[in-house]
Amino acid sequence: MKITDIKTFPIYHGSRNYLTIKVETDEGIYGLGEYGLTWKELAGIGVIEQVKRDLIGKDPHNIEQIWQELFRGYFFPGGRINMAAQSAIDIALWDIKGKALGQPVHMLLGGQLRDKVPCYTGIGGSPEQAARSAKEKVAQGWKFLRMGLPDRKTILDASAAVRDAVEMVAAVREAVGEEIELCIDVHTRLDPPDTIRLGRQLEQFNMYFIEDPLRCENPQSYRHVRNHVSCPLAIGEQMATKWEFRQLIEEELMDYARIDLCIVGGLTEARKIANWCETHYIKIVPHNPLGPISAAACLHLDLATDNFGVQEGGLVGNTVMTDIFPVQVPYESGHLLPPGRPGLGVEMDDEAALAACDTTTAQSPRLKRSDGSFTNW
Repeated sequence: MKITDIKTFPIYHGSRNYLTIKVETDEGIYGLGEYGLTWKELAGIGVIEQVKRDLIGKDPHNIEQIWQELFRGYFFPGGRINMAAQSAIDIALWDIKGKALGQPVHMLLGGQLRDKVPCYTGIGGSPEQAARSAKEKVAQGWKFLRMGLPDRKTILDASAAVRDAVEMVAAVREAVGEEIELCIDVHTRLDPPDTIRLGRQLEQFNMYFIEDPLRCENPQSYRHVRNHVSCPLAIGEQMATKWEFRQLIEEELMDYARIDLCIVGGLTEARKIANWCETHYIKIVPHNPLGPISAAACLHLDLATDNFGVQEGGLVGNTVMTDIFPVQVPYESGHLLPPGRPGLGVEMDDEAALAACDTTTAQSPRLKRSDGSFTNW
């Protein structure tokens, strides 16, 4: 079997593009992958067009060899854009291998460790709105709920955001009781002092985790936060490769690894990070704000990984893009279920995907402080 082509589909849906790729072979078996850097699709397409010249003619079964050549074969390290493109290719190669062998991908990763994969879903709005939404989600079967750090109509001042977050979490905890796990996603919007203040005030609510309070450029800052906050920390959604996770794992600065399979290097690299985390009793909580292919890749890793915590639901539970992806992984009551189809278990309609392609509409949201200065979205 040989790779014959790699096609890209920047599918616009909602407020973002979901960059899907299709790796084709001379035996008619194809694999689907997904690129993880939303709002940088054109850069990703450029990388894929660059490297596919070197991939055409290669045996897609040699996944590790292709991974190493993509990572090390161009002398200069590529950074996140390259890794997101490489992630999409890697996931597609696993899809091909599963189809060729007649096995779901998780069976190639070691087999099925659990019968279902619990997911979390998002709630938000005012404290009252979040509490109502929480009750509705629990009634639908969700056992994990996640809130975001609130902003005030695109204005985010740290002190106000911390106060608003504590008020929202308090309302939700009162609404759903102690049996439901609660998480809050800071989305890298705070600095260490405000993270510490937030963490200390949330301790009373028995949080499952606080997610990504700081940006990823300086993992050492988590040492200071870790010394002052007892709430579990989930970190890593912006990180690419095992090397960026190294300090967080080795110094045990996190409790949950937010591995993004569509940025970190695909299933191949995510599996290595997950195994490394296991030696430090760190559970994985894969990042999944993307489409059906990302959800499927995460599901297969979760099914085959012992040190798994919970899966970000993303679009899971909603009927989305079914015209483009008529076959998606199974879901029921806040859980993803093991797919029985070979490969990832997702199929794409090329014509529908092409009709939805758009590289001009999606724009990244922006937040400001009340004084007009820029802050993290």
